[in-house]
Amino acid sequence: MKFKLTILVTLIALTFSFGQDNNAFKSGEKLVFSASYNMSGILTDIAEVKMEANEMKTSASTLLHLKCTATTYSNFDSFFKIRDLYESYVSPRTVTPYLYNREINEGGYYKYVKYKYNHKANLVESLIRKKSKNFASGFWDRNEKVKINNGTRDIVATIYKIRTLDIKKAPIGASDTFTVLFDNKLTKFSFKLLAKETITTALGKKECYKLAIGAAGTNVLKGNNSNILWLTADENKIPVYAKFKVAVGSGELKIKSATGLKN
Repeated sequence: MKFKLTILVTLIALTFSFGQDNNAFKSGEKLVFSASYNMSGILTDIAEVKMEANEMKTSASTLLHLKCTATTYSNFDSFFKIRDLYESYVSPRTVTPYLYNREINEGGYYKYVKYKYNHKANLVESLIRKKSKNFASGFWDRNEKVKINNGTRDIVATIYKIRTLDIKKAPIGASDTFTVLFDNKLTKFSFKLLAKETITTALGKKECYKLAIGAAGTNVLKGNNSNILWLTADENKIPVYAKFKVAVGSGELKIKSATGLKN
């Protein structure tokens, strides 16, 4: 059994064709989720997922550090310990990414990914590092330059970018595709706006956009309309609930708390 932050990111990473600047989140925002997994037919809470946005000043500019983590609860650490980190450093206004890091620690499996963006050249300098018993250092590195398209983002930057978009202009039944760079591959994801629906959450009753998410050429997501995401239908567009079905099973994500909201 594996739970990865990738599932949350995949379910959230959708986009409509209405570009605008960021008016949805700010430095200091923190979202906390519980992640459950279907174990022998019973949904069991196994991990906590956090999404945080904080300002970071450099010599040249001010960026937002978008940090996502997944951590198994202590009673599951002996069964399958997860300590995952995903982070992107982006423009506060356009959510354009400049640097991305991903560090996966899951049940003894380790992987590190780093992207440095060159948007003028439409290139990403990529480093992928894994553990290996065949190297004296215990690790092997792969460095590549990956050609990207305009608008291509990593999974973290995509999560936050969609919250800046004017989804309310999209009619029910609207669908679209978008591109995410993941493990050095440009992956096409699709979405369909199924309905507006009011659901009960830890934040109270919320009117939400209900969306079905799919992926082409990958086994990350399974089933037709089996991966559903609910985003609050307000200016914050908070992901409050998700159902997912993947190759290794199914589960849910539920919001626990949301602080430091912009609107």
